[in-house]
Amino acid sequence: MGDRIEIRKMTPHIGAEIHGVDLARPLSDATFKTIHDALIENCVIFFRDQDLTVDQHKTFGRRFGELHVHPAAPAVLPDHPEILVIHADEKSKRVAGEEWHSDVSCDPEPPMGSILHMHELPPVGGDTLFASMYAAYDTLSEPIKRMLDGLTARHSGEHVYRGRYDVDDRGKSFPQADHPVFRTHPVSRRKALFVNRGFTTRINGLRKNESDAVLEMLYRHVETPEFQCRFRWQPRSIAFWDNRCVQHHAMWDYFPQRRHGNRVTIRGDKPF
Repeated sequence: MGDRIEIRKMTPHIGAEIHGVDLARPLSDATFKTIHDALIENCVIFFRDQDLTVDQHKTFGRRFGELHVHPAAPAVLPDHPEILVIHADEKSKRVAGEEWHSDVSCDPEPPMGSILHMHELPPVGGDTLFASMYAAYDTLSEPIKRMLDGLTARHSGEHVYRGRYDVDDRGKSFPQADHPVFRTHPVSRRKALFVNRGFTTRINGLRKNESDAVLEMLYRHVETPEFQCRFRWQPRSIAFWDNRCVQHHAMWDYFPQRRHGNRVTIRGDKPF
């Protein structure tokens, strides 16, 4: 089975489509290794025409680690707390992933990766952009690298999650954590930029005006088109991205059309 797998790179820095594998079936060790290695090399990988049940989706995710349960989202599927339902329609006031971010980076141990299986899509629009944080780090000037090396930044879920899901969250606390501005990927050993506009609130040790200015510079740097790939969804497509070295931005350019899918997220470890 592994011999039939074809990997087609999308850009020099990030992204690859993988063909010739049925993710609903149990993966052989050789096929798992091919998919894992493709993820590490390309940071985000994509699959087309995948028919997975919720349980098969979770089984695929568990091959890569223990599944993460979102700290704030309501349990739309009570029997499957690991499933985050991604949904937007004519009633939506906001959607998941509207700005550049790394999923739940406010956790003390942020997720390793996320696997989104899209079921329903608008006639046009609804693409997702992905950006390599390896490329973002590599292209910073040496003086900026020296200045920020060893510093940490605060990531907070409070301003992101409070009131977001239209449930009573009075008395609920949301995670926050300090992480290195530059983290080292535990598998590739490459350095990646690890601050994002969604969750990061300040760089520790800098005055507020200094932190705000540096973070804004880094956020704009993340948006550099050369670091990115753009995925045009089709029904039954899957995207699997590595949160340790990738940020993503879901385009909400399709209102009031519907977009619906399920995501599982794999637990990670403390950045270093």
